[in-house]
Amino acid sequence: MCTILVVDDEPDMRFLMRLILQKAGHDVVEAIHGAAALESARQAVPDLIITDMMMPVMGGAELIRHLHADPALAKIPILAVTADPQFAEAADAVLTKPYQPNQVMAAANALLAMRSEQT
Repeated sequence: MCTILVVDDEPDMRFLMRLILQKAGHDVVEAIHGAAALESARQAVPDLIITDMMMPVMGGAELIRHLHADPALAKIPILAVTADPQFAEAADAVLTKPYQPNQVMAAANALLAMRSEQT
């Protein structure tokens, strides 16, 4: 189906997100912080990025700024996962913690549909 880049410094959160997305048939690539995600996205552009906002090395807000500044990556939809939505205003959608698997899929599907309309 689609390739989704999941960015979170917490292994358990990446694992949970991977399970949810793979169950829906998506390929999942993981990164432990924004800098690793940016490198991964430049190597193989994902269809969607789901990122935590509070991470060491490079947080979600800085990652989003870098993605928007890069013409090759600027159109990738971004779903921010955060306990405080005010930190995710530059994302295309926000999922507030705690969340349910159906909320992840609803947000991911909406953003993937938006991307397919753009291409």
